[in-house]
Parts: sequence; structure tokens; C-alpha cells
Amino acid sequence: MAIEFYDVKLKSKVQIEKSSVKKVTFETRNGQIRYGLRAKTEDGRNLTKFVSKADWESLDVPQE
Repeated sequence: MAIEFYDVKLKSKVQIEKSSVKKVTFETRNGQIRYGLRAKTEDGRNLTKFVSKADWESLDVPQE
């Protein structure tokens, strides 16, 4: 199963295999928690996708 990310350099959506995706959290300056997914492209660039808390919790991928 693949997860869709937007690749800014290619200006298109790319499919990344679930096995190479990790869950991350980001804390904003005012203390809010944002939930996201991180992956790497084949040439080593980082991709980030923000998701809802419910989607983040339901995904079965390791946390960074």
C-alpha cells in the first residue's frame, strides 16, 4: 500500500510505499501539536505530509 505525497521539486504527487514512511509530530510556537508523515524520495529528498490526528493514530507505521 502506498501513501500519496506532494513533491515540490517535481510539482506533482508521488506514491511512497508505506514501509518507508514514518510518523512525526511537530510542536508550534504556541504549543499546538501538528501530526505528519515523513518519507524520503529515491534521490534522498525529504517529503512531509500533514494529516489529521485520527489518520495519524490509525496508520500502522513506526514513529520517528
